[in-house]
Amino acid sequence: MNWTEWISIDRLINGVQSAIVLLVGIPLLILVSRWIGSVVEKNYTPQSAMLVRKGIFYFGLVLLVIVELQHLGFKITALLGAAGVAGVAIGFASQTSLSNLISGIFLIFEKPFEVGDVIGVGDTTGTVLSIDLLSVKLRQFDNKFVRIPNESVIKGQVTNVTRFPIRRYDITLGVAFKEDIKRVIGILKDVASNNIYCLDEPEPIILFTGFGDSALTILFAVWFQKADFLALRNSLLPELKERFDREGIEIPFPHRTLYTGTVTTPLPIRMVQDSSDNVATPN
Repeated sequence: MNWTEWISIDRLINGVQSAIVLLVGIPLLILVSRWIGSVVEKNYTPQSAMLVRKGIFYFGLVLLVIVELQHLGFKITALLGAAGVAGVAIGFASQTSLSNLISGIFLIFEKPFEVGDVIGVGDTTGTVLSIDLLSVKLRQFDNKFVRIPNESVIKGQVTNVTRFPIRRYDITLGVAFKEDIKRVIGILKDVASNNIYCLDEPEPIILFTGFGDSALTILFAVWFQKADFLALRNSLLPELKERFDREGIEIPFPHRTLYTGTVTTPLPIRMVQDSSDNVATPN
């Protein structure tokens, strides 16, 4: 066996060893990153656990690739130099990605929301699935997946719906001008006290806000646990309608009054028989 055959066999052995290391190392790296992430999640937030898990996996993957390249005989110094030059060129060509990366770092340290929160970004509302270095991923209530660049999140207005344990649900009501406001307020207090999802503390807010075009307007605001939003909304609105109907409280529709001067009487309506088709029409 000549020396060229020995070199070929040696390369083959190195290649098989590298393949075995990768096949064993990558699954092991996944298991270790998941285990450390689960430990972090017990003491910190799911967002911190996710970042630690991804950081360990990618850092370990880079080290594994470097070791394998060195084992195969590649000069790591030359590769790192070429990677640095390429990184500078790619950095100039991908300024948007760099902006998203910096914005992602700000989001991670500022923590305006966490994984599992319901947030609104512009016209988009959904549950936060992940907060990555380049984007925030949401799942909307109709199960649509939305990816929002971190730069858009930083520059825009973000509403965290579930940041606090309790929320307030505001309902604007209108009742007829003939209704007794004190009686209506008493009915609203009774409806809130009988609803199992309305909190007694803080107390419901009931304000007579003014005179509308066709109704007296009232703000009816109740507090509830954030997990009970749908249950509260689906129960409170029907209860209000049923109670108003039972108590004879009129919820008016828009009215229009016609007048001919400062002092007017109701306009008369006279029915005229149309001789052509025998249809009575108002005149």
